[in-house]
Amino acid sequence: MKKLVLPLSLMVPMLIFSQNKKRDTAAKVTDIEEVVFQKKAVGRTNDITNVRISAKDAKNVATIGGGIEGLLKTLPSVNSNTELSSQYMVRGGNYDENLIYINDIEIYRPFLIRNSQQEGMSIINPDMVSSVNFSAGGFEAKYGDKMSSALNIYYREPEKFEVSGEASLVGGRLTAGLASKNKKLTALFSGRYRNTNLVLNTLNEDTDFNPTYWDFQSYINYHINDKFSLSFIGYYSKNDYEMIPKQKTVNFGSTLQPMTVNIGYGGREDDMYKNMMGTFSMNYKPSDKWRFTLDTFSYQNREKEYYSIASSYEIQTFDPVTNNPVATYDGGGQIEQARNDLFVRTYGTQFRAHFSPNVNTDIEVGFKYEKENLKDLTNEWKLVDSAGYSLPLPVNDPRFGTPGDLDLFYHIAGKNSIEPTRLSAYAQYSQKFYWGASKVFLNAGARVSNWSFNKETIFSPRVQFAIKPDWESDMLFKVSGGIYYQAPFYKEIKDLDGNFNSNIKSQRSIQLILANDYEFQMYDRPFKLTTELYYKKMDDLIPYYMDNVRIRYSGQNNATGYAYGIDTRLFGEFVPGVDSWLSASYARTFENIDGRGNIPRPTDQRFRFSAFYQDYMPQFPSMRVNLTLVYAMGLPNGAAVFTDPYQYQATLPAYKRVDIGLSKVFIDSKDKKKRYGFWGNFEELTLGVQVFNAFNITNRVSNQWITNYNSNTMIPVPVNLTGRFFNVKLEFKL
Repeated sequence: MKKLVLPLSLMVPMLIFSQNKKRDTAAKVTDIEEVVFQKKAVGRTNDITNVRISAKDAKNVATIGGGIEGLLKTLPSVNSNTELSSQYMVRGGNYDENLIYINDIEIYRPFLIRNSQQEGMSIINPDMVSSVNFSAGGFEAKYGDKMSSALNIYYREPEKFEVSGEASLVGGRLTAGLASKNKKLTALFSGRYRNTNLVLNTLNEDTDFNPTYWDFQSYINYHINDKFSLSFIGYYSKNDYEMIPKQKTVNFGSTLQPMTVNIGYGGREDDMYKNMMGTFSMNYKPSDKWRFTLDTFSYQNREKEYYSIASSYEIQTFDPVTNNPVATYDGGGQIEQARNDLFVRTYGTQFRAHFSPNVNTDIEVGFKYEKENLKDLTNEWKLVDSAGYSLPLPVNDPRFGTPGDLDLFYHIAGKNSIEPTRLSAYAQYSQKFYWGASKVFLNAGARVSNWSFNKETIFSPRVQFAIKPDWESDMLFKVSGGIYYQAPFYKEIKDLDGNFNSNIKSQRSIQLILANDYEFQMYDRPFKLTTELYYKKMDDLIPYYMDNVRIRYSGQNNATGYAYGIDTRLFGEFVPGVDSWLSASYARTFENIDGRGNIPRPTDQRFRFSAFYQDYMPQFPSMRVNLTLVYAMGLPNGAAVFTDPYQYQATLPAYKRVDIGLSKVFIDSKDKKKRYGFWGNFEELTLGVQVFNAFNITNRVSNQWITNYNSNTMIPVPVNLTGRFFNVKLEFKL
């Protein structure tokens, strides 16, 4: 198998002062000529910050979550230090700062999930995907009000009758598509089931897990004629998470002070997340210049989080030389209980118009009306006891019979119900033209929105500029930026007491991104090196805690901050015929709460390296392998919830992981060989083995904080992620 050695110099930006002209700068023809920056494809966008992800690669990637997000996490700007979650952070932002669209309709995720183990499948079904567009910042005005990224997925229309599926040790999916003879009617239906019990059993703890996740999606199109068509997207999912913890032993500490904590549990947790969505669209294209779309949509989310868990612990230290146990260090216990219910319903309509007077000009406008219904009932508390003392301590010592209040460590209680209205509109102009012999692209626009709950109106101007010089080297320089807001919703308006704050404002980020794309040939194969520098100045920030994967906001706009970094990605055919890439980034993000000084935000990423690699055996091309590799420095979100972040700065260890997928293709659709009998029914048939966490590295997602009364300190006990797991997967298409 021929390998490719990459010189280190390719991972640095190319100098721009040594380029030679490629051709004479004579005047261009007077006829309108299309200025091509990228090949046309389904779901094509004018956004120059966009990165296209192959739907085929997304299906092949070997990750526990699988799908689109698994591949996104190998991009330099995307970070997620947990394999059990489909959520991700982009350039110093948190999980809530990312826009997700399916066919230009914004999608919502569950809100109450606090633990990555509770997450089921992403709403995005890889079997239904046609194209994937991702922007890590500086995106165009047609996308909504979030501060970090925009992901837009377009579903495909089947061209004939098809049935495909997948079965593995953690679940399966079945997809059916049909198309009429004249292709006026097309329909795609897909159902998925997933149970991660076997994966969670690698956590090395005595716990009964029963996580079951399933969903059903449909995408139906009816083309009345060449100008008018109707489409419908339907989605229903139900995730149930049951957990009965029994006992856990965790070894931690340092070489000089090794420690072990033994924790015993009583009680259980039962959570339910049910989501439904329906979108009906009318598309009218009277000519090649005009396109109109009217969408009506409805989304409903019902979530229940019920748990009552009592735990007791005993901490023991060991002699670092002899490794013999020393006397018990401390002991105690705690009780945690929650009865949290959430109901979210949003419905509305949006109208979009697209006008292209010529091949190089696009004008887009849109308007969106959305009605929201939020009902939240929160009752959550925690009681901590250490060495016979309740923490925080009562005013008087209860051991001597003197009066004193028994205080809970925290108590969140709230009953909220609101029905606000959200209005938004945007307009943008895109133009491609020649500047001398150089190709130039300009995209400028703005959006405005108003939310009746906090009576706030925000205005967000955005601009993108790109120039492709007429050089021997194929290079593209890009500048993008603008003012981006994080429009508040359920999580941001809820304070730490459980109440909704109607005085909350949108968080704001002023962004500037400088980028360079360099396309070249190496070993007679195409490669592309992308380098991006960015800076974000943020104000009206709402400080938050990261509780595993849940974001808990303070509910107050009392912080400012900034973020900066550099991203590089080398993309190309390391092996002929298949795409792979290497990514590296360095990023920092800080916040200043109440003017107390800058400290790292909980999503301060620092250095990160990742890779997605595909290969095959030249003599046996049906034998294929793909590998994902991630190294990410630990995040500073290990501090206990509700503590002062200026006093507790606990950085988690680095996240290191390698996942490998091996497959044998028995039947390939590209193979023209005729098959008869039973095997003649198959268009594709693949059997694969996936090795998750191939090197069995112990990673940490957060800390469980135990209070040591004797020293008046809090001890972080690691909450670890999954170990090595072997999965067998069968894929077919009829």
